[in-house]
Amino acid sequence: MSPAAHAATLTVRRSTRFVAWVRAWRAGLVPFDDVAEEIAGDEEHLVADSPGAWTDVPLGEALPALSKWHPDEIRLVLPAPGDPRGLPGPGPFSGAALVAGEGVVTPGLGLVPEVRTHTSGSGMTFETVLWRCYSVPEPARRPVDELSAAEAEAELSQALNESTRALTRLDVAQWRPELAGALAALRRPDNGMDLPPGYDPRARRLYARASVLDRVLALADQSAPGGAVNGYEAQQRDAALRPLVASCRRALVAACNAPMI
Repeated sequence: MSPAAHAATLTVRRSTRFVAWVRAWRAGLVPFDDVAEEIAGDEEHLVADSPGAWTDVPLGEALPALSKWHPDEIRLVLPAPGDPRGLPGPGPFSGAALVAGEGVVTPGLGLVPEVRTHTSGSGMTFETVLWRCYSVPEPARRPVDELSAAEAEAELSQALNESTRALTRLDVAQWRPELAGALAALRRPDNGMDLPPGYDPRARRLYARASVLDRVLALADQSAPGGAVNGYEAQQRDAALRPLVASCRRALVAACNAPMI
């Protein structure tokens, strides 16, 4: 895959990696020392309002606060306006997760990532990710309307076929050339985006495909460079993508929250 295509297929949901790697650690399948690095990658991740801390701390120092919970009690939520499924009820965490479009919920504690942009004295810009902790009044449990991995895989398979046809018909790849490789990656079952140990093959396959689609939809939803899309074309694009976004979110949630093996 070309560098541009690879960049186009990187997941934009930091909470997915957080949940997956923390659950694998709590299942005893990956060492604690690897978790923070796997979550952060090449970014700097800090945690605000962590229990017992009086200032922002590095991610690795905050993770022990999650050590008392079973993997099934650590859950991904990807809410959207009109679709708050997975949230524990009204409160600061639910509001923040809804604005961010993602979050991590556990019994008594929720975390939402905030991306902050900084400018150095030399004019270089860089980002840090701040995970803000919130008190959650209700225990984390699987919502009754959350799809299983099998159900989400079937739904996503149909969505993948429809989305590829729609995006190709609308010639989105011409508007954003970096999407050409990403559209091709949609048809490949293995694109290098994987879950940590503890997830079965179905969850891995679902996560890989949903992660690609998530990134493609995020890029396709942006305004095309150079004014390549007029108002009518933008409306067509939005109409084609809108139902696919929900399907993709449900697939990511089902994959990351799938039972550990």
